Order: sequence, then C-alpha cells, then structure tokens
Amino acid sequence: MLKKTRKTTLAAALLAGGLLTTVSAQAATITVAVAANFTKAAEEIGAAWEETSGHDVRFSFGPSGKLLAQIQNGAPFDAYFSADTGRPEILVKSGDARDSFVYAQGKLALYSMNLPVDEQAEEILATGEFRHMASANPKAAPYGLAAQQVLEKRDLYQRYREDGKIATGESITQTFQFVTTGNAQLGFVALSQLRDPESPVKDKGHVWMPPVEDYDPIEQGAAALTRSERPEVVDDFLAFVHSDQGAAIIKKYGYNAP
Repeated sequence: MLKKTRKTTLAAALLAGGLLTTVSAQAATITVAVAANFTKAAEEIGAAWEETSGHDVRFSFGPSGKLLAQIQNGAPFDAYFSADTGRPEILVKSGDARDSFVYAQGKLALYSMNLPVDEQAEEILATGEFRHMASANPKAAPYGLAAQQVLEKRDLYQRYREDGKIATGESITQTFQFVTTGNAQLGFVALSQLRDPESPVKDKGHVWMPPVEDYDPIEQGAAALTRSERPEVVDDFLAFVHSDQGAAIIKKYGYNAP
C-alpha cells in the first residue's frame, strides 16, 4: 500500500512571493519502493526533501524480495531501496535500473521486553528457555538472513527450527510486531526500529547487539529505475539521501551512513 508523506509547505511560502505558478508547473510526484526496516527513516527523509524541493514522494514499504518481484512484474516505481545490495544489482544487470549505490548499513539487534538479553544473551540463546523467537524470513529479508547467521554460528538455528521455536515474520516489520505484542518473547530486529522516536518500546526492554563479525554486513543498496518518467526528480531525491542532511537522518535511526 502506498504511504504518502506530509505535504510540503514550500508552496505556501512561495505563494506569498508570487512564485506558486512556476513551482506548480515543475512539481512532480515520484513513487519509491523501500525495504520495511527503513520505513521511519525514509518518511523523515521524504518529508525533508519535499520541503526543500517542492516535489512529492510516495513510498511503498515491504520485504525487499517482494518489492523486487513487484518491480520485475512491472510495478510503476521510480526508485528502489532494498535492505541488501544484491537485489538492486539484479535490476541493474537486467537493464531495469541504473547504477546502484549503498545508502545505509544496517545493524541487527536482539530485543526482548522482559528477558535480560542485554546482560545474558548468550546464556538465554544457549538454553533456549523461551517459547518463541521472532526472526524475519531469511529468503526475503536480509535481516532475517543475518539472524540466521548469528544462530548458525552458535549451532542453534537448526535446533530451534526443529523445536518450532522460530516465529518467522514476512518482513522485519512483522517480526518487530511479534516481539512487541508478546507473541514472541524475544526476536532479531533492526536497530533502527528501536531508535524510532515514535516506537512504543523506545527506551524500554532489553537489547543485545550481536558481534558484527557474526553476520554479513547489512549494506543496503538503492537504484533509480530506468522506467521512471521523472529521472531528474529521482536523481534530486537520491542526491538528497546522499547529502549531509540525509546522512544525519540515516544515522539518527541507528544506521551507518556512507
């Protein structure tokens, strides 16, 4: 489902200066497919870009794999922000996208509202004394693959699967919901979800950051799609993501910015 960011106030300011007609003629709306983990950061970036550019951006959030499939089936997106670099490269090689780039590096976190994973993560994982652990689908969500790698390094993944302890979310968003609603006692989520200022669990619960060497770097790639009828507007949006203002927002939500 498309989600619209808040309306720009730039037009109102220009109206006072008699420039509204020019801006309206040039204004455009682009649609960007964005990996679910980047939802809040994308919304804030989009709102800031709208303010400075006079253009509008609509977002479609979901699992990276599902969004890729929609693009390959002709979905009218102008750009694609994945949670990995492999999927944008697939589009570049097929001619559906221009050169891809890394816009953020994500961080995996193990979160629980009640279990003291911040102090006893290794012990809790080893004993398996919980009903369910949430994790995103590793075939569709890079954060799910990272979680699988963390568990495999401890020889726990297959054991938990056979015991029915892993509650698999279609996306990292659904995985986060499993944990925050209590359907899972703990779960591997994106650090950005815990940094969301509007999150109901911000500054609550317990968090453990797995060693970064325990999983492949979650480098998140983006690309402008060749089907876009507004390439210059897309390029302006991507340039804003690369800007100091865009990088500051990306870091605010717990990512590393290139």
